[in-house]
Amino acid sequence: MPGSTAEQKAVKKVKLLKPVGHETRTNRWGYVFVAPFIIIFCIFNLWPTINTFLLAFTNERLDGRVIAGEFHKYDQFKTLISDKYFWGALKNTFIIWGFNFTPQLGFALILAILLSDTRLNLAGKGLFRAVVYLPNLLTAASVAILFRYLFGEAGYEKAPANQFLRAVGFFSEMSESQSINFFRSAPFTRGLVAFIQWWMWYGHTLILLMAGITSIPESLYESAVVDGANSLQTSLYITLPLLRPMMLFILVTSMIGGMQMFEIPRLLTNLQGSPDNAIRTTVLYQYNMAFDFRNLSYGAAISIGIFIITVFLALLIFFLMQDRSEIKRNKGGAK
Repeated sequence: MPGSTAEQKAVKKVKLLKPVGHETRTNRWGYVFVAPFIIIFCIFNLWPTINTFLLAFTNERLDGRVIAGEFHKYDQFKTLISDKYFWGALKNTFIIWGFNFTPQLGFALILAILLSDTRLNLAGKGLFRAVVYLPNLLTAASVAILFRYLFGEAGYEKAPANQFLRAVGFFSEMSESQSINFFRSAPFTRGLVAFIQWWMWYGHTLILLMAGITSIPESLYESAVVDGANSLQTSLYITLPLLRPMMLFILVTSMIGGMQMFEIPRLLTNLQGSPDNAIRTTVLYQYNMAFDFRNLSYGAAISIGIFIITVFLALLIFFLMQDRSEIKRNKGGAK
């Protein structure tokens, strides 16, 4: 029969590719080892995510009560769009993240260049990296409680910060009446949250930038030195352009982390983002609505709103920071 030989060869190839014996048993054990992760992921990650999207189109509350009146499935999102408190929380989030990320990236970039410069060959670089990275190992909740104690949200007259100011002669009298209620100031509280975020994540950013610099071929720097370039010129024309992918990664991940700020703004003052809602971030507002005010459906809608804003900003950052010259070269090569 015509074509029978080709068919027989194809059948033989399929039989050869088919796992038999020990290989089949190995494949089965692979499924067994992967199963715990898949089960846990589906229970604690996949299903909550799906359920959040479903809740956003309902009128469900945590206490079981149903709000009187006609309800349509898009009402939660209509409320979200016109919710001034949500947009105020979003504004707070970007202010705190901006005051945190700008000095974080700037100082980390300068230090990463100095510590990675082979011509300077600074001593103790490994110890410095370890010390700077240590705050990143602490939990955000414990750090928030520590700073809350230092500045005395409750009983601020005896707060360590006020005691220190008295000891250095900041006040005219050594009296508890001469004290500052730090957490009554919205700018100070907002700045303190930004500082804590900077302090905790500065070392992480520094390590990533140093890793990016060490991945740059040393031959590029050697060629630049032979051509008479100094340290500033090599940093501007070699280090910074080649660090673009790493800085893009840091910017996107930092923005995502900034949109998820929760523990420090919640635990630093009164669990609601006081004073004057100055540190009430989007996630904190979502938590307050879902669990403090028992409105699960609206909390789910806020979560989806945060997700959409985060994805949009990430795509915008990728678009603005992509290398235009590389795109032009690729288009030219395609032609």
